[in-house]
Amino acid sequence: MDQAELQRSGAIAELPSMEQLWMPFTANRQFKAAPRLLVSAQGMYYRAHDGRQILDGTAGLWCVNAGHGRPEISAAIAHQAQEMDYAPPFQMGHPVQFEAANLLAEIAPADLKKVFFTNSGSESVDSALKIALAYHRARGDGTRTVFIGRERGYHGVGFGGISVGGMVANRKVFRGSLLPNVDHLPHTYSAEHQAFTRGEPAWGAHLADDLERIVALHDASNIAAVIVEPVAGSTGVLVPPKGYLERLRSICDKYGILLIFDEVITGYGRLGTPFAAQYFNVTPDIITTAKAVNNAAVPLGAVFVRNGIYDTVVNGSPDGAVEFFHGYTYSGHPLAMAAAVATQQIYTREKLLTRVRDEGIGQYWQEALHALSDARHVKDLRNIGLIGGIELDSRAGAVGRRAFEAFVGCYARGVLVRYTGDTIALSPPLIIERGQIDQIMSTIRDVLRTIA
Repeated sequence: MDQAELQRSGAIAELPSMEQLWMPFTANRQFKAAPRLLVSAQGMYYRAHDGRQILDGTAGLWCVNAGHGRPEISAAIAHQAQEMDYAPPFQMGHPVQFEAANLLAEIAPADLKKVFFTNSGSESVDSALKIALAYHRARGDGTRTVFIGRERGYHGVGFGGISVGGMVANRKVFRGSLLPNVDHLPHTYSAEHQAFTRGEPAWGAHLADDLERIVALHDASNIAAVIVEPVAGSTGVLVPPKGYLERLRSICDKYGILLIFDEVITGYGRLGTPFAAQYFNVTPDIITTAKAVNNAAVPLGAVFVRNGIYDTVVNGSPDGAVEFFHGYTYSGHPLAMAAAVATQQIYTREKLLTRVRDEGIGQYWQEALHALSDARHVKDLRNIGLIGGIELDSRAGAVGRRAFEAFVGCYARGVLVRYTGDTIALSPPLIIERGQIDQIMSTIRDVLRTIA
């Protein structure tokens, strides 16, 4: 191609040097030997550095729910950058952050109408843990300092998040520096009882009862909060058993323990409701979010807090005093807030938060995913809303290798998927059409045929 043809195709003539960048959650040496660079994006598609179109089967990283390149969002960011690029968040404010919080409160579950802005899911989790501690202290229950997470849970990469998280690879190197006073529930997955379930498994609600054992061990007077993902995403798409979240809620209520839902993945329409809390009809005390809150256009996270928690902390301090000694330089950043407002307006106007349910996209997705039950190497299939997990049989002594090869093979054929261990994880933008669902699944089937 000449230079003009390269530009038209989206290809780039020369790759930049890759020596200086330490890439996150990446096999750096492997990647740099055969790089996969994305140079532009529009709608459901990325453009690769070699000019190929790549169908986005992962919404970026579970986050571009409204699809790529939305002009309303980029225009809002550009306008805000010219109007005011930055405003200090401590003892100061700006109108757009209040507008964004009001729009988010409109879609939040009942009574979770207070919004605390962060810059990522990891920061949202650490903020939620701090809010829980501050709440118990403000109500004279300062001995409540124990947190309960769950095996195979993912709550970001801050020390708080990996402490309550339960993914071994994320914890083992940092084990000696994790938070004390943390315990873990068992995870909810059983291949024997749940394999190839469509939606919520019928078996496993009783696993929530292990919280009673943990309460007896630590005593309720010492436990601040339980934190779980309603649907565990990063560990390989683990859907909660029917009745499981309800039991957790009941036990937490029984002992005065706060319940935190980590909805960084499930928030903003992924299940066909604004939040998973509404899908499962279980209302926690705190919800952590990020990613799709502003279509990932600018780093942003948001923590939703029950009104009574906010009132207890804020009203429990002297007039004029800072009530909660926590926040970030970029909390409520003007550009992130402008993107959030534009994104929430898109969600409302295009009814994207309920499209998966109301337009039958979730049902079509389920049938298309489970049609892979006879595909080569498939060990299990899991789905809910617009999330899918395809677990593959692992090679002896090479766990994760088969799924990695599937990931690379799909990319070579123009479809972006994710993998974790030997599970292929799928979570496309909410604007996906049926033909694109078919393309994702047929590509995966074709790729699996080629893998030993």
